[in-house]
Amino acid sequence: MAWNSGSPTDVGNVSRLGSKVGVANDSRNLFLKQFAGEVLTSFEERNIAMPLHRTRTIKNGKSAQFPTIGTASAGYQKAGETILGDSVNHSEVTVTVDDLLLSAVFIPKIDEAMNHYDVRSTYSKEMGNALANAADKNIFATIQQASETTSGGDLAGYWANSDFTGGAAGKIALDGADSDSTVNGQEIVDGVIKALETFDAHDVTGEKYCVLNPATYYALMGTDTTAMNRDFGGNGSVAGGNVPTIGGVKIFMSNHLPAGTTATTPTPLAANVGGSGRPAYDPTSAVKGLIFTKDAAATVKLLDLGVESEYQIDRQGTLMVAKYAMGHNVLRGKAAISLV
Repeated sequence: MAWNSGSPTDVGNVSRLGSKVGVANDSRNLFLKQFAGEVLTSFEERNIAMPLHRTRTIKNGKSAQFPTIGTASAGYQKAGETILGDSVNHSEVTVTVDDLLLSAVFIPKIDEAMNHYDVRSTYSKEMGNALANAADKNIFATIQQASETTSGGDLAGYWANSDFTGGAAGKIALDGADSDSTVNGQEIVDGVIKALETFDAHDVTGEKYCVLNPATYYALMGTDTTAMNRDFGGNGSVAGGNVPTIGGVKIFMSNHLPAGTTATTPTPLAANVGGSGRPAYDPTSAVKGLIFTKDAAATVKLLDLGVESEYQIDRQGTLMVAKYAMGHNVLRGKAAISLV
């Protein structure tokens, strides 16, 4: 039956437009007789990861294969020697689509009738942001895993402990130039330059990107570093609040980097589910930044971001759903380095 005996109560997680945080049992607290303000929404978090790595869209199926091709060799021919040719190794990296990721809101018709401002467009935007933020976290977690992965389908190989000072494969410690435990701006610049040197020493080509967490990004502006000092060719601006490039690398800021406290939320499929072969997400890893090329990670999209809404007669309200189906995996290990 659709009727409740006694006092009616909401069923399930219902977003009551008139409910105020901290005020219980009053779903009409925020309804006003006269509009007296503007709708306040959360600040949009920066969603930057999608264009910084490889993406592919598929129409059907559960996964996509990214072929990897090894290198060819060269040698001298002796007079009269038959040229047989060498073989080139081939392999592949599989990227499996995760389960459908949803962000949903239910709006009761009675609340919408009483309300004095439109919320549907704002709700749609916020649900889209929630999914975009989840994608950012998953992609950066995958790039971080690329820097630490020691095996997989990439024929170009993976980082070894001997490739880095201190013996931590795929990691460059920013704090180490002095006895102070706080990372300063010049140490960050030195870390980025060291990462570029490591890339070049191992023939890692392609445009490089560097993403820093907020504390590390703004530390670049706290001192007179070579990134900010125009006497040394720096093109950063304290007034503009930006550090465009270091060593020719574009610098971005994001608060979606692995923080080492909790696992990626919501957590995608575990390692090897559906034959993905991707490394498991490590919630204990924390990074101050990532420097990488587009080849570090790949995303396969089955259903791109979309929003649907439907009026439900039995619930007397509108259900709004934002969703996407995509998956991520490490593509090339040596295309990423973690700044810790």
